[in-house]
Amino acid sequence: MVEQLHQSIDRLEQYIRRNNFQGYDPYDLLESPLFSGLPHKLKFVIQQLGRRSPVNFRPLFRVKKGYNPVSLGLCLQGYAYRFAETAEKKYDANINRLIADLSRLRSSGYHGTCWGYDFHWAARYTTIEAYSPNIVATGVITHALFEARRILKIPEAGDMLIDAVNFVEKDLNRTTVDNTLCFSYSPRDRQQVYNASMKAVRLLSQAYALTGEKAFVELAERAVAFVVRHQDQKGAWAYARGDARTWVDNYHTGYILDCLHEYRSLTKDDSVAESLRRGLQYYYDTFFYKGVIPKFRSDRIYPIDATGVAQSILTLSRFDYLDRALEVAGYAIREMQAAEGYFYFRRYKYYKNKISYMRWSNAWMFAALSYLSWRLFDERTK
Repeated sequence: MVEQLHQSIDRLEQYIRRNNFQGYDPYDLLESPLFSGLPHKLKFVIQQLGRRSPVNFRPLFRVKKGYNPVSLGLCLQGYAYRFAETAEKKYDANINRLIADLSRLRSSGYHGTCWGYDFHWAARYTTIEAYSPNIVATGVITHALFEARRILKIPEAGDMLIDAVNFVEKDLNRTTVDNTLCFSYSPRDRQQVYNASMKAVRLLSQAYALTGEKAFVELAERAVAFVVRHQDQKGAWAYARGDARTWVDNYHTGYILDCLHEYRSLTKDDSVAESLRRGLQYYYDTFFYKGVIPKFRSDRIYPIDATGVAQSILTLSRFDYLDRALEVAGYAIREMQAAEGYFYFRRYKYYKNKISYMRWSNAWMFAALSYLSWRLFDERTK
Protein backbone atom coordinates (compact mmCIF):
# COMPACT_ATOMS: atom_id res chain seq x y z
CA MET A 1 0.00 0.00 0.00
CA VAL A 2 2.92 2.36 0.66
CA GLU A 3 4.08 1.98 -2.94
CA GLN A 4 0.54 2.69 -4.12
CA LEU A 5 0.56 5.82 -1.94
CA HIS A 6 3.80 7.04 -3.54
CA GLN A 7 2.43 6.44 -7.03
CA SER A 8 -0.74 8.33 -6.16
CA ILE A 9 1.23 11.32 -4.88
CA ASP A 10 3.40 11.39 -7.99
CA ARG A 11 0.39 11.27 -10.32
CA LEU A 12 -1.36 14.01 -8.36
CA GLU A 13 1.71 16.24 -8.24
CA GLN A 14 2.24 15.85 -11.97
CA TYR A 15 -1.40 16.75 -12.61
CA ILE A 16 -1.08 19.87 -10.45
CA ARG A 17 2.07 20.96 -12.28
CA ARG A 18 0.57 20.25 -15.71
CA ASN A 19 -2.24 22.62 -14.78
CA ASN A 20 0.21 25.22 -13.49
CA PHE A 21 -1.43 25.10 -10.02
CA GLN A 22 -4.59 26.51 -11.60
CA GLY A 23 -8.08 25.09 -11.49
CA TYR A 24 -11.75 25.52 -10.80
CA ASP A 25 -13.34 25.88 -7.36
CA PRO A 26 -16.76 24.77 -6.05
CA TYR A 27 -17.58 28.42 -5.33
CA ASP A 28 -16.22 30.17 -8.43
CA LEU A 29 -19.21 30.12 -10.80
CA LEU A 30 -19.92 33.82 -10.20
CA GLU A 31 -16.68 34.61 -12.00
CA SER A 32 -18.70 34.15 -15.18
CA PRO A 33 -19.29 37.50 -16.92
CA LEU A 34 -22.84 36.31 -17.61
CA PHE A 35 -23.84 36.67 -13.96
CA SER A 36 -22.27 40.02 -13.09
CA GLY A 37 -25.45 42.12 -13.09
CA LEU A 38 -27.76 39.77 -11.24
CA PRO A 39 -29.29 40.50 -7.81
CA HIS A 40 -27.55 38.97 -4.82
CA LYS A 41 -30.18 36.35 -3.99
CA LEU A 42 -30.06 34.98 -7.51
CA LYS A 43 -26.26 34.93 -7.43
CA PHE A 44 -26.39 32.90 -4.23
CA VAL A 45 -28.70 30.35 -5.84
CA ILE A 46 -26.50 30.10 -8.96
CA GLN A 47 -23.43 29.59 -6.82
CA GLN A 48 -25.12 26.77 -4.90
CA LEU A 49 -26.17 25.12 -8.15
CA GLY A 50 -22.60 25.34 -9.40
CA ARG A 51 -21.31 23.74 -6.21
CA ARG A 52 -23.82 20.91 -6.24
CA SER A 53 -23.94 20.05 -9.94
CA PRO A 54 -22.01 16.95 -11.05
CA VAL A 55 -21.74 18.57 -14.49
CA ASN A 56 -19.05 21.23 -14.87
CA PHE A 57 -20.72 24.19 -16.58
CA ARG A 58 -17.78 26.54 -16.01
CA PRO A 59 -16.28 26.35 -19.52
CA LEU A 60 -19.73 26.98 -20.98
CA PHE A 61 -20.19 30.04 -18.75
CA ARG A 62 -16.67 31.32 -19.53
CA VAL A 63 -15.27 30.85 -16.05
CA LYS A 64 -11.48 30.76 -16.20
CA LYS A 65 -9.37 28.47 -14.07
CA GLY A 66 -8.17 30.38 -11.02
CA TYR A 67 -4.82 30.78 -9.30
CA ASN A 68 -5.90 30.52 -5.68
CA PRO A 69 -3.52 31.50 -2.85
CA VAL A 70 -4.91 28.69 -0.70
CA SER A 71 -4.07 26.14 -3.39
CA LEU A 72 -0.55 27.54 -3.49
CA GLY A 73 -0.21 27.32 0.28
CA LEU A 74 -1.39 23.72 0.43
CA CYS A 75 0.93 22.75 -2.42
CA LEU A 76 3.82 24.44 -0.60
CA GLN A 77 2.92 22.39 2.47
CA GLY A 78 2.91 19.22 0.39
CA TYR A 79 6.28 20.03 -1.14
CA ALA A 80 7.76 20.64 2.31
CA TYR A 81 6.73 17.13 3.33
CA ARG A 82 8.01 15.62 0.08
CA PHE A 83 11.38 17.25 0.67
CA ALA A 84 11.41 16.11 4.31
CA GLU A 85 10.98 12.53 3.12
CA THR A 86 13.11 12.49 -0.02
CA ALA A 87 15.56 15.43 0.29
CA GLU A 88 15.25 15.79 -3.48
CA LYS A 89 16.19 19.13 -5.00
CA LYS A 90 13.71 18.74 -7.86
CA TYR A 91 11.06 20.47 -5.77
CA ASP A 92 13.13 23.64 -5.22
CA ALA A 93 11.90 25.62 -8.22
CA ASN A 94 8.24 25.05 -7.38
CA ILE A 95 8.81 25.83 -3.70
CA ASN A 96 10.52 29.12 -4.54
CA ARG A 97 7.81 30.02 -7.02
CA LEU A 98 5.03 29.33 -4.50
CA ILE A 99 6.70 31.43 -1.80
CA ALA A 100 7.14 34.33 -4.22
CA ASP A 101 3.56 34.14 -5.48
CA LEU A 102 2.12 33.93 -1.98
CA SER A 103 4.00 37.11 -1.15
CA ARG A 104 2.70 38.77 -4.32
CA LEU A 105 -0.91 37.71 -3.78
CA ARG A 106 -1.28 39.10 -0.27
CA SER A 107 -4.41 41.20 0.24
CA SER A 108 -3.68 44.90 0.51
CA GLY A 109 -5.10 47.52 2.84
CA TYR A 110 -4.80 45.61 6.12
CA HIS A 111 -2.48 45.86 9.11
CA GLY A 112 -0.80 42.52 8.49
CA THR A 113 -0.17 39.86 5.91
CA CYS A 114 -3.39 38.09 4.94
CA TRP A 115 -5.05 36.29 2.06
CA GLY A 116 -8.46 35.64 0.54
CA TYR A 117 -9.77 33.56 -2.34
CA ASP A 118 -9.10 34.61 -5.92
CA PHE A 119 -12.81 34.73 -6.83
CA HIS A 120 -15.75 36.71 -5.55
CA TRP A 121 -18.47 34.64 -3.98
CA ALA A 122 -21.90 35.01 -2.47
CA ALA A 123 -22.41 34.45 1.23
CA ARG A 124 -26.02 34.12 2.30
CA TYR A 125 -26.51 37.83 2.89
CA THR A 126 -23.69 39.57 1.08
CA THR A 127 -21.16 39.25 -1.73
CA ILE A 128 -17.49 38.78 -0.81
CA GLU A 129 -15.04 40.34 -3.23
CA ALA A 130 -12.07 38.47 -4.63
CA TYR A 131 -9.01 38.57 -2.34
CA SER A 132 -11.09 39.86 0.58
CA PRO A 133 -9.14 38.24 3.42
CA ASN A 134 -10.38 35.84 6.06
CA ILE A 135 -8.68 33.87 8.80
CA VAL A 136 -9.45 30.49 7.22
CA ALA A 137 -7.53 31.23 4.03
CA THR A 138 -4.86 33.09 5.98
CA GLY A 139 -4.56 30.33 8.58
CA VAL A 140 -4.20 27.57 6.01
CA ILE A 141 -1.46 29.50 4.23
CA THR A 142 0.42 30.53 7.37
CA HIS A 143 0.48 26.91 8.51
CA ALA A 144 2.09 26.01 5.20
CA LEU A 145 4.56 28.86 5.70
CA PHE A 146 5.38 27.56 9.17
CA GLU A 147 6.11 24.12 7.75
CA ALA A 148 8.26 25.74 5.05
CA ARG A 149 10.18 27.65 7.72
CA ARG A 150 10.50 24.61 10.00
CA ILE A 151 11.41 22.00 7.39
CA LEU A 152 12.89 23.98 4.51
CA LYS A 153 14.48 26.76 6.61
CA ILE A 154 13.10 29.53 4.38
CA PRO A 155 13.34 32.82 6.34
CA GLU A 156 10.79 34.68 4.18
CA ALA A 157 8.15 32.09 5.05
CA GLY A 158 8.59 32.82 8.74
CA ASP A 159 8.60 36.56 8.15
CA MET A 160 5.23 36.46 6.39
CA LEU A 161 3.75 34.34 9.16
CA ILE A 162 4.94 36.70 11.88
CA ASP A 163 3.57 39.72 10.04
CA ALA A 164 0.18 37.97 9.78
CA VAL A 165 -0.15 38.35 13.56
CA ASN A 166 -1.00 41.99 12.89
CA PHE A 167 -3.98 40.86 10.83
CA VAL A 168 -5.21 38.73 13.74
CA GLU A 169 -4.59 41.38 16.37
CA LYS A 170 -5.76 44.49 14.54
CA ASP A 171 -8.12 43.49 11.72
CA LEU A 172 -10.21 40.60 13.02
CA ASN A 173 -13.16 41.36 15.27
CA ARG A 174 -13.59 39.68 18.65
CA THR A 175 -16.48 38.32 20.66
CA THR A 176 -15.58 38.30 24.36
CA VAL A 177 -17.15 36.13 27.05
CA ASP A 178 -15.66 36.78 30.49
CA ASN A 179 -11.91 36.60 29.85
CA THR A 180 -12.24 34.40 26.75
CA LEU A 181 -12.58 35.51 23.14
CA CYS A 182 -13.49 34.27 19.70
CA PHE A 183 -11.86 35.76 16.61
CA SER A 184 -14.17 36.59 13.72
CA TYR A 185 -14.10 34.82 10.38
CA SER A 186 -13.08 38.03 8.61
CA PRO A 187 -12.75 41.76 9.31
CA ARG A 188 -16.25 42.34 7.95
CA ASP A 189 -18.22 40.07 10.31
CA ARG A 190 -18.58 38.89 13.91
CA GLN A 191 -19.24 35.22 13.27
CA GLN A 192 -18.27 32.83 16.04
CA VAL A 193 -16.88 29.91 14.05
CA TYR A 194 -14.76 27.67 16.22
CA ASN A 195 -12.40 26.27 13.59
CA ALA A 196 -11.78 29.73 12.17
CA SER A 197 -10.87 31.16 15.56
CA MET A 198 -8.60 28.18 16.19
CA LYS A 199 -6.72 28.90 12.99
CA ALA A 200 -5.90 32.29 14.50
CA VAL A 201 -4.75 30.46 17.64
CA ARG A 202 -2.46 28.24 15.60
CA LEU A 203 -1.01 31.26 13.82
CA LEU A 204 -0.31 33.02 17.13
CA SER A 205 1.27 29.86 18.57
CA GLN A 206 3.52 29.42 15.55
CA ALA A 207 4.55 33.07 15.66
CA TYR A 208 5.40 32.58 19.34
CA ALA A 209 7.54 29.56 18.45
CA LEU A 210 9.49 31.71 15.99
CA THR A 211 9.82 34.84 18.14
CA GLY A 212 9.32 33.96 21.81
CA GLU A 213 6.85 36.87 22.10
CA LYS A 214 4.71 36.01 25.15
CA ALA A 215 1.92 38.41 24.17
CA PHE A 216 1.08 36.07 21.30
CA VAL A 217 0.55 33.18 23.73
CA GLU A 218 -1.54 35.28 26.11
CA LEU A 219 -3.92 36.19 23.29
CA ALA A 220 -4.03 32.60 22.04
CA GLU A 221 -4.84 31.33 25.55
CA ARG A 222 -8.00 33.42 25.70
CA ALA A 223 -9.22 32.15 22.32
CA VAL A 224 -8.42 28.54 23.24
CA ALA A 225 -10.39 28.93 26.48
CA PHE A 226 -13.42 30.04 24.46
CA VAL A 227 -13.33 26.94 22.27
CA VAL A 228 -12.70 24.57 25.18
CA ARG A 229 -15.59 26.13 27.10
CA HIS A 230 -17.99 25.39 24.23
CA GLN A 231 -17.04 21.76 23.70
CA ASP A 232 -20.08 19.62 24.46
CA GLN A 233 -20.29 16.65 26.84
CA LYS A 234 -19.59 14.17 24.05
CA GLY A 235 -16.37 15.97 23.13
CA ALA A 236 -17.78 17.59 19.97
CA TRP A 237 -17.90 21.14 18.68
CA ALA A 238 -20.73 22.57 16.62
CA TYR A 239 -19.64 24.45 13.51
CA ALA A 240 -20.58 27.83 14.99
CA ARG A 241 -22.07 29.57 18.01
CA GLY A 242 -24.81 32.16 17.94
CA ASP A 243 -26.65 31.04 14.82
CA ALA A 244 -28.35 28.02 13.23
CA ARG A 245 -25.14 26.30 12.09
CA THR A 246 -25.08 23.76 14.89
CA TRP A 247 -24.08 20.70 12.88
CA VAL A 248 -20.94 18.72 13.73
CA ASP A 249 -18.88 17.72 10.70
CA ASN A 250 -15.72 15.84 9.92
CA TYR A 251 -13.21 18.28 8.55
CA HIS A 252 -14.02 21.28 10.74
CA THR A 253 -13.64 19.03 13.78
CA GLY A 254 -10.31 17.90 12.36
CA TYR A 255 -9.20 21.51 11.94
CA ILE A 256 -9.96 22.25 15.59
CA LEU A 257 -8.08 19.19 16.81
CA ASP A 258 -5.04 19.94 14.66
CA CYS A 259 -4.92 23.56 15.79
CA LEU A 260 -5.42 22.64 19.44
CA HIS A 261 -2.63 20.07 19.22
CA GLU A 262 -0.31 22.59 17.56
CA TYR A 263 -1.10 25.13 20.28
CA ARG A 264 -0.35 22.64 23.05
CA SER A 265 2.84 21.41 21.38
CA LEU A 266 4.28 24.88 20.82
CA THR A 267 3.18 26.58 24.05
CA LYS A 268 3.42 23.57 26.40
CA ASP A 269 0.00 24.44 27.81
CA ASP A 270 -1.19 21.12 29.23
CA SER A 271 -4.42 22.60 30.56
CA VAL A 272 -6.04 21.70 27.23
CA ALA A 273 -4.98 18.04 27.38
CA GLU A 274 -8.34 16.72 28.58
CA SER A 275 -10.31 18.70 25.99
CA LEU A 276 -7.97 17.43 23.29
CA ARG A 277 -8.30 13.85 24.51
CA ARG A 278 -12.10 14.00 24.56
CA GLY A 279 -12.29 15.69 21.18
CA LEU A 280 -9.97 13.17 19.57
CA GLN A 281 -11.86 10.22 21.02
CA TYR A 282 -15.15 11.61 19.74
CA TYR A 283 -13.62 12.25 16.32
CA TYR A 284 -12.08 8.78 16.04
CA ASP A 285 -15.26 7.00 17.18
CA THR A 286 -17.74 9.08 15.18
CA PHE A 287 -16.43 10.06 11.77
CA PHE A 288 -15.29 6.82 10.13
CA TYR A 289 -17.93 4.55 8.66
CA LYS A 290 -16.74 0.94 8.93
CA GLY A 291 -13.53 2.39 10.36
CA VAL A 292 -12.33 3.59 6.96
CA ILE A 293 -14.76 5.89 5.14
CA PRO A 294 -14.70 9.53 6.33
CA LYS A 295 -18.27 10.56 7.08
CA PHE A 296 -19.50 14.01 6.08
CA ARG A 297 -21.20 14.84 9.39
CA SER A 298 -21.69 13.11 12.70
CA ASP A 299 -25.17 11.97 11.65
CA ARG A 300 -24.58 11.52 7.92
CA ILE A 301 -22.21 9.41 5.85
CA TYR A 302 -22.60 11.01 2.43
CA PRO A 303 -21.24 12.80 0.56
CA ILE A 304 -17.69 11.58 0.99
CA ASP A 305 -15.93 14.90 0.47
CA ALA A 306 -12.37 15.37 -0.82
CA THR A 307 -11.48 17.98 1.78
CA GLY A 308 -13.00 15.73 4.44
CA VAL A 309 -10.87 12.83 3.24
CA ALA A 310 -7.73 14.96 3.20
CA GLN A 311 -8.34 16.40 6.64
CA SER A 312 -9.05 12.92 7.99
CA ILE A 313 -5.65 11.77 6.74
CA LEU A 314 -3.94 14.84 8.23
CA THR A 315 -5.60 14.52 11.63
CA LEU A 316 -5.18 10.76 11.93
CA SER A 317 -1.52 11.07 10.92
CA ARG A 318 -0.88 13.91 13.38
CA PHE A 319 -2.20 11.81 16.25
CA ASP A 320 -0.26 8.70 15.17
CA TYR A 321 -3.21 6.70 13.87
CA LEU A 322 -1.10 5.87 10.84
CA ASP A 323 -2.72 2.53 10.04
CA ARG A 324 -6.17 4.08 9.85
CA ALA A 325 -4.81 7.06 7.91
CA LEU A 326 -3.31 4.67 5.37
CA GLU A 327 -6.63 2.83 5.08
CA VAL A 328 -8.44 6.13 4.45
CA ALA A 329 -5.85 7.05 1.84
CA GLY A 330 -6.26 3.67 0.17
CA TYR A 331 -10.01 4.13 0.02
CA ALA A 332 -9.61 7.59 -1.55
CA ILE A 333 -7.09 6.38 -4.11
CA ARG A 334 -9.34 3.49 -5.15
CA GLU A 335 -12.66 5.34 -5.15
CA MET A 336 -11.86 9.00 -5.81
CA GLN A 337 -8.65 9.37 -7.85
CA ALA A 338 -8.94 9.65 -11.62
CA ALA A 339 -6.47 8.06 -14.02
CA GLU A 340 -5.19 11.58 -14.84
CA GLY A 341 -4.11 11.99 -11.20
CA TYR A 342 -6.69 14.41 -9.82
CA PHE A 343 -9.24 13.63 -7.09
CA TYR A 344 -12.99 13.79 -7.48
CA PHE A 345 -14.92 16.41 -5.54
CA ARG A 346 -17.40 14.08 -3.84
CA ARG A 347 -18.66 10.53 -3.75
CA TYR A 348 -22.39 10.17 -3.11
CA LYS A 349 -24.24 6.96 -2.33
CA TYR A 350 -25.28 6.33 -5.93
CA TYR A 351 -22.95 8.49 -8.02
CA LYS A 352 -19.73 10.49 -7.99
CA ASN A 353 -19.15 14.17 -8.68
CA LYS A 354 -15.98 13.80 -10.74
CA ILE A 355 -15.22 17.49 -11.26
CA SER A 356 -11.60 18.41 -10.53
CA TYR A 357 -11.28 21.31 -8.08
CA MET A 358 -7.74 22.49 -7.47
CA ARG A 359 -8.14 23.96 -3.98
CA TRP A 360 -10.91 21.84 -2.55
CA SER A 361 -9.71 18.45 -3.74
CA ASN A 362 -6.24 18.34 -5.26
CA ALA A 363 -4.20 20.74 -3.16
CA TRP A 364 -5.68 19.39 0.06
CA MET A 365 -5.03 15.80 -0.99
CA PHE A 366 -1.47 16.60 -2.05
CA ALA A 367 -0.73 18.08 1.37
CA ALA A 368 -2.44 15.19 3.17
CA LEU A 369 -0.94 12.29 1.24
CA SER A 370 2.51 13.87 1.38
CA TYR A 371 2.23 14.29 5.14
CA LEU A 372 1.13 10.69 5.62
CA SER A 373 3.94 9.42 3.41
CA TRP A 374 6.50 11.42 5.39
CA ARG A 375 5.13 10.20 8.73
CA LEU A 376 5.25 6.59 7.54
CA PHE A 377 8.83 7.11 6.33
CA ASP A 378 9.74 8.65 9.68
CA GLU A 379 8.30 5.66 11.53
CA ARG A 380 10.21 3.20 9.33
CA THR A 381 13.54 4.96 9.81
CA LYS A 382 13.44 5.55 13.58
